[in-house]
Amino acid sequence: MKLKIHTQIGIAIVGGVVAGVLLGDNAVHIRFVGDIFIRLLKMIIVPLVVASMVTGVASIPNARSLGRIGLRTFLYYTATTLLAVGVGLVLVNILTPGLGVELPAEATFDSSAHKPPSAISVLNDIVPTNILQSMAADKMLAVIFFSLLFGAALGSAGDRAKPLADLFESFNAVMLRITDWIMRLAPFGVFALMASTIGQMGLEIIKPLAVYMATVAIGLAIHACVTLPVLLLIFRAYSPLEFVRHMFSAIATAFSTASSAATLPVTIECIEKKAGIPNRIAGFVLPLGATINMDGTALYEAVAAVFIAQAYGIEMTIPTQLIIMLTAALASIGAAAIPGAGLITLVIVLKAVNLPLEGIAMILAVDRILDMFRTAVNVWGDACGTAVIAKLENNNPIANTKS
Repeated sequence: MKLKIHTQIGIAIVGGVVAGVLLGDNAVHIRFVGDIFIRLLKMIIVPLVVASMVTGVASIPNARSLGRIGLRTFLYYTATTLLAVGVGLVLVNILTPGLGVELPAEATFDSSAHKPPSAISVLNDIVPTNILQSMAADKMLAVIFFSLLFGAALGSAGDRAKPLADLFESFNAVMLRITDWIMRLAPFGVFALMASTIGQMGLEIIKPLAVYMATVAIGLAIHACVTLPVLLLIFRAYSPLEFVRHMFSAIATAFSTASSAATLPVTIECIEKKAGIPNRIAGFVLPLGATINMDGTALYEAVAAVFIAQAYGIEMTIPTQLIIMLTAALASIGAAAIPGAGLITLVIVLKAVNLPLEGIAMILAVDRILDMFRTAVNVWGDACGTAVIAKLENNNPIANTKS
C-alpha cells in the first residue's frame, strides 16, 4: 500500500537524523538534493502568491468584505504573536537559562553587515515603483500589495473583466498542480536537508546550551500545542487533531527547510485541498501570514534577548521586558521568511533595550536547529489563523473537508 505524503515526510525526517549521525560530515554531499527541492519551492512562490491572492481577492463579494477580512486577519495575527511572546518571557524568567553560561571570548556575529531595515523603508517597500523588479527581488510585501490591489480591481470590474478572472483561476489551478508535482519530491528533499544539518552540526552541539534550547522548545510547544489549538476550539473553527493531520506536510516541510516562504506553496495546497478552506480566504490570509505572522520567531527573539541579559548579568525589569515584548512582535512582522532571518531581527530587539549585540555569538551554534522548530510553528500559526478567519467569515471547513 502506498504511504501518504505526510507519512513519507515523517519517515524522511527520522531517516535523515539517523543518516546524519552515521555519515557525519560526509552527509553534506547529499545536501544538493535538498537544495534543489528548496529551489523548486522558491521558483513557484511569486507566481503562486499572485495567482492565489488575485483569485481569492477577486472572488470576495465587495470591498467592505475585503476590509473586514483584512482587519480580522491583522488583529488575529497580532494577538497570537503577543501571546507567543508572553509565553516565552514567562518561561525564560522561570527557567533562567542564561545564569551560569560562559560568555564567548569574542563575538563572531557581524551585526553591521546585517542592518535591519527602518520602519520608513519597510513602508516604502510596500508600494512598488516597478512590480516586476519587486517580484525579481522577492519583496513579498510589494507583491502582496499589488496582488491585493489587482484582485480588488478585477472583482469590481464586473463582467468586462470575467475573461481575465477566468484566466487567473486557470493560472491558479496550474500552479497548484505544479506544487503537487514538487511535493512528490518532498521526502527526498527533507531527508537530504535533515541528514546534512545533523551531519554538520552533530548532536553534541546542544549540550552547552541545553537549557536555553529547552526554554525555546517548551515555549514553542506550548504555543503550538496549547494556545493555537485552544483558539481553534474557542472559535469552533476545526478539530485540532484533524487539522494538524491535514497540515502535517506543510509543517514538516517548514521544519526541514526553515523557510515559511518556501513552504507557502505546500501550505496553500494543504489548506485548500485537504482542509477544504476556500481559496477566497486562503488566498488572502496565507500569503499575508507568511509575510507578517511569525509567532515562533517572536517567541524566540524574546527568549534570546532575556537569555543574553541573564548571561551578562543585566537585570531585566518588567517595563524593559514589555519593551522586548512589543519590539519582538513588531520585529517579527518585518522578518524575512527565510532560514536564519530571526537572527537579523534579533538585532532590533537587542538594540531596543541596549543589550550587547556580541551576545548573539553565544546562540549561533544552535540557531539552525531552533530555526527549524520556530519556522514550523510559524506555518502552523498561519494555518490556524486561516481556519479561524474562515470560520468568522461564516465558512465551515469541516463540511468541505476531503479526507
